[in-house]
Amino acid sequence: AWVNSLSMGMVFFCSPIVSIFTDLFGCRKVAVVGAAVGFAGLLASSFVSTIEPLYFTYGILFACGCSFAYQPSLVILGQYFKKRLGLVNGIVTAGSSLFTVSLPFLLSVLINSVGLYNTLRVLCILMFVLFLAGFTYKPLVPDAKDKEGGKKGKFRFPPKKKICNFSVFKVVSYRIWAFGIPAALFGYFVPYVHLMKHVKDRFGDSVPEEVLLLCLGITSGVGRLIFGRVADYIPGAKKVYLQVVSFFFIGLMSMMIPLCNVFGGLIAVCLFMGLFDGCFICIMAPIAFELVGAQDVSQAIGFLLGLMSIPMTVGPPIAGLLRDHLGTYNVAFYLAGVPPLIGGAILCFIPWVHERQKLKERVKRVDGETTKKMLENESTLVLDTTEKSLKETESG
Repeated sequence: AWVNSLSMGMVFFCSPIVSIFTDLFGCRKVAVVGAAVGFAGLLASSFVSTIEPLYFTYGILFACGCSFAYQPSLVILGQYFKKRLGLVNGIVTAGSSLFTVSLPFLLSVLINSVGLYNTLRVLCILMFVLFLAGFTYKPLVPDAKDKEGGKKGKFRFPPKKKICNFSVFKVVSYRIWAFGIPAALFGYFVPYVHLMKHVKDRFGDSVPEEVLLLCLGITSGVGRLIFGRVADYIPGAKKVYLQVVSFFFIGLMSMMIPLCNVFGGLIAVCLFMGLFDGCFICIMAPIAFELVGAQDVSQAIGFLLGLMSIPMTVGPPIAGLLRDHLGTYNVAFYLAGVPPLIGGAILCFIPWVHERQKLKERVKRVDGETTKKMLENESTLVLDTTEKSLKETESG
């Protein structure tokens, strides 16, 4: 459990570092190297006979490789697509839902037939496919090597301010977004981690709890396709309202889990939860593009995912401690529904703040242009007056 938890935490914890490398070397190189590192970590894990080395090979090496391969796949989309960015993100992220549904059954068959170590080697094939796919990330925006290095073949590191671009936090709307989402995620992943154990405590072994994962995966994929398309019709930063709605329903569904005394009720809850989970995930990149622009989006997404690693790591263990002390998950699920509601309420301010910020920039730009024209007119008037005086002096 600790190996798996370390692996999930490292995927998000490395994101700010990944964003820096993406800005320095481009999406293609980072994705290819990340997939290669992930492949090496997964292959090394298949030869480990004790659990201690797995903390490094699977928990760190494989997870870091996945992190370096994952984030460029979100950044590169903004270079290829503008008008249908939401739909494209929905299609791309729906792929993970497809594997969420199918992979558990495949893994169960593989482990029972060939064992754990050979299963890990089979999964290396997927990492190798990811390695090949990274080569297709043809850059359309010049990376730091082209901008800073000058001639081809030379590389010079850009200034520190460009390497760690903390200027994105000067954008007030992004700052609210970057802290509002982690606040919501303290309870967001609790149902995903503890729902299966809760079902066993409540209903025993008489119900197929795998059906709940199937419902979550299917409706999450459907939600990513639907809401990704819907996001294209919502202008500017108002796309954030879709995340507000998704957090509201996810928080509400978490609170309803202890109230479900029949298994059919839990299925309905998981269907809604998966649908709005897909909504939250698929519009993350389009919102980042709206708030900070295409040039800074890589580090904006990286900082956000890095901040998300904290609640993702802390929230589920707290729920587990509550269950140990109280004997049931009921209070844990009730409390898990509160942070998404609070986080959604915080995000409601973003469109208003973003519009005010854009209005101030427009006014500042207009004032600057007006001042420039006034100075030009004044300098022209002075020149005309000087020339006139010189002519009068010469004629006199």
